[in-house]
Amino acid sequence: MIGFRGASRYYDPRFKDAFVLECKAIQKVHEVFGLTNVVPMVPFCRTVGEGEKVLQIIRDNGVQGKIYVMCEIPSNVIMAEKFLEIFDGFSIGSNDLTQLTLGLDRDNSGIAGISNEKDEAVKELIEEAIRACKNNKKYIGICGQAPSDFPDFAQFLVEKGIDSMSLNPDSVLKTKIAIAQTEQKMDNK
Repeated sequence: MIGFRGASRYYDPRFKDAFVLECKAIQKVHEVFGLTNVVPMVPFCRTVGEGEKVLQIIRDNGVQGKIYVMCEIPSNVIMAEKFLEIFDGFSIGSNDLTQLTLGLDRDNSGIAGISNEKDEAVKELIEEAIRACKNNKKYIGICGQAPSDFPDFAQFLVEKGIDSMSLNPDSVLKTKIAIAQTEQKMDNK
């Protein structure tokens, strides 16, 4: 779960050629198909220096426009200002952020029940990531499981100012209702 994955692979000689092909595909999506609303997102980017290396490869291979980074490692939040100097926004990966914040393996059923994304430490990191993006006028979304599983967590995200959240199809209606209730309360204040 935390090994050779994400940004580290993209500049590694063992994988870089494959990543260059992915960049060419994104360039084609933008330039040939005109789908400029497709925004590449760099996953599991551990350091700002790593982000710079990956961005250089992306730009060198013709991809223009916005590029987001996943915010799924505590270092992404701790160094949010620096990450936001080079990326156009964050997409919070709440599953990995929870796992790495609490030091638990989310696939280990023996300890999986002790916590989830609603843990206060995780919520504080998420709140700080949202604040950093808002302060820097950058995009902030979430693509983790939590808003689908916990409508009250989706409400928390709305209260903190998240721009968007992804949801599982079976949770869209209940979550939209919870979000609408939260927005109505916020409008009435």
